[in-house]
Amino acid sequence: MEIWRWSQHDMKPQWYQMLDRNARRAFWTSFAGFSLDAMDVQLYAFVLPVLLTAWGLSHTEAGLLASATLVSSAAGGWITGLLADRIGRIRVLKVTILWLAISTCLCGLADNFGQLLVARLLQGLGFGGEWAAGVVFVAEVVAPEIRGRAVGMVQSAWAVGWGMAAAISAFVLALAPPDLGWRITFVVGFLPAVLVYVYRTRLKESETFLKAGLRSSWHAIFSRSMAAATIKGSLLATGMHGGYWAIATWWPVMLRSERGLSTTATSAYLAAIATASFFGYVSSAWLGDRIGRKATLVGFALGGTLAVLACTELQASNFGLLLLSFPLGFFALGMFSAIGPVLTELYPTEIRGSGLGFCYNFGRGMAGSTPLLIGGSAANIGISHAIGIYATCAYGLVLLVTIFLPETRGQKLRSVSEARS
Repeated sequence: MEIWRWSQHDMKPQWYQMLDRNARRAFWTSFAGFSLDAMDVQLYAFVLPVLLTAWGLSHTEAGLLASATLVSSAAGGWITGLLADRIGRIRVLKVTILWLAISTCLCGLADNFGQLLVARLLQGLGFGGEWAAGVVFVAEVVAPEIRGRAVGMVQSAWAVGWGMAAAISAFVLALAPPDLGWRITFVVGFLPAVLVYVYRTRLKESETFLKAGLRSSWHAIFSRSMAAATIKGSLLATGMHGGYWAIATWWPVMLRSERGLSTTATSAYLAAIATASFFGYVSSAWLGDRIGRKATLVGFALGGTLAVLACTELQASNFGLLLLSFPLGFFALGMFSAIGPVLTELYPTEIRGSGLGFCYNFGRGMAGSTPLLIGGSAANIGISHAIGIYATCAYGLVLLVTIFLPETRGQKLRSVSEARS
């Protein structure tokens, strides 16, 4: 299968060879930033079983801590998108990576539930902005025919970050006492973030952004001409995030409490999901450029639905669940490679950051209720059944919204004046 076409003299994929020097720097700084973004936020899920015991948290309190970051990320993503449209993509990317690093360190320094809740809220503000600014930046510096693959590969950084979180938490929690181990786990990500910041000082601003000139108002994404795109994009993101965070937040707890797995074994199951998700991201990115954004979304949403139902309702053995973790990671996370290109292609340049930042993070904020709802439902129906119900509903929303989306494959990115002409 021609996922990547390789040159006989260069082992780099053809789409990557089409990038100029600045585009390659844009790709790698966004990839690295989103990896750390994923790692810092996912660390909570890996230390959650320890926190439940160490602090005596209820499932509802644990769900609230997870939801806090997601809800605040909605505000952070929109604010960051607005700033990216006003002061530039690169300036915003410098701020978001440092903000995320500092707030994640604060999580490790928290002494009680209230302090950790505040730190998680602050973490969400940076978490929401990193992806939005990075994806817009990459989308604007690559050619339309390879945009799906370039942006999709940035999305695959989430799998790398998730794998890093799994490895770091397993290593630290195995060596350090639980009360200290979860704190060290949160602090580890600070130094890599500083290195990414330094690298970003070498980047040049997107020519597409510089040529756009006049900036639109903050409410332009809700104008008569753009309201439909904003509604569809927001609902699409809500469905994707609802399914993902149902799995990502509670899967480690489910493996520990319902399956009786150790911390090390739990990390292995999650590593299987993360590994499969990388191939899902790559496949979805390629398919988006080959068969279109809509067909890709439909296929992955259906696959995600079947995979999560198989994992939560089939009563598989532990080994069977490990095998099912691969299609779960492939489909449930792979679909995210399609949303970046779709959202960047729905909006003109002057409001692209605002639109993408709002839609993606509105969806994440709305999905913030999912961990809380699952935590509240777990006492009555069990964690696995709750995950299955909420994730299935979320992927159903993805399917419904996709029907009404325009096909944007290969579309040239426009300015407001071009959109009106």
